[in-house]
Amino acid sequence: MPVASLVTVSSRLPGLLTPAGWRAVSAAPAVLALPGAAATAAVLRQEGIAVTDVAGPDEAAADPADVVLLTTPEEADGCPGPDRVAGAAEPPGARLLDVVAVMDRLRSPGGCPWDAEQTHASLRGYLLEEAHEAYDAIVDDDPVAMREELGDVLLQVAFHARVAAEADPARRFDVDDVAGDLVDKLVRRHPHVFADAGPRDVAQVEAGWEEIKKAEKQRRSPTEGVSRSQPAASWGAALARRAERAGLPTPPAGELPADSPEALGEHLLGVVVAASQRGWDVEDALREAVRRYAGELDAAAHSRT
Repeated sequence: MPVASLVTVSSRLPGLLTPAGWRAVSAAPAVLALPGAAATAAVLRQEGIAVTDVAGPDEAAADPADVVLLTTPEEADGCPGPDRVAGAAEPPGARLLDVVAVMDRLRSPGGCPWDAEQTHASLRGYLLEEAHEAYDAIVDDDPVAMREELGDVLLQVAFHARVAAEADPARRFDVDDVAGDLVDKLVRRHPHVFADAGPRDVAQVEAGWEEIKKAEKQRRSPTEGVSRSQPAASWGAALARRAERAGLPTPPAGELPADSPEALGEHLLGVVVAASQRGWDVEDALREAVRRYAGELDAAAHSRT
């Protein structure tokens, strides 16, 4: 077989080669590329290296020269014989590029008509639904379901970012903007890791996180930035935690007859049943109480400024 060596490349990251791969390509009398290596072949041509596309290993074997064959690791399984030069390994997260590429295909002309007509407003319910399903999978400690449901949450992130990339310039952002903002935030809020703040225990990390957030957001009240669409119990607990950290009043603690989380759950379930028998909606009642408390917090916070 005239193929002297195989150089494996990434179909997602064109031009990603090890030094050994670059040496093999540069010194070869001829370079051929299987279909999976087409993107890397295009990059090499831009650098002045001639590359010929071939449909398969048999076509490469028919070449009269001792050639280097560019191939993906998957394609290389069908190419026995020659020496193999490993390309640079894809970094963790490389398949996220496939997510972006698939979403682009779905939203582009000739893609899916349903996907193409979606908006932030039409998709927002799916984001909550998928987050709840991922939460359930975590509660059930089901790794198979977690993997699937977290993928569905990731789909919603990619979907919203793709919709935003098509918006008017004043409202436009893309998935790289989302990722960039996240990276910047994580680095900024972990000075004990990425800067010179020094080692901290968990309590110090949490306190530092809150101080950094406070400086970033310039929020005037603990209610700002707390989601009002979450369940009323979570909403109320979040407001109470923030109020306590800010030195603002919290509602007086009620009687807690339960002596364990399990007993508390049974007690709360009984409250739900009793309220339902009276025609009351527990969620609505608690939400209204939390809403009133949020108003009181805003007033107390503004009075201190």
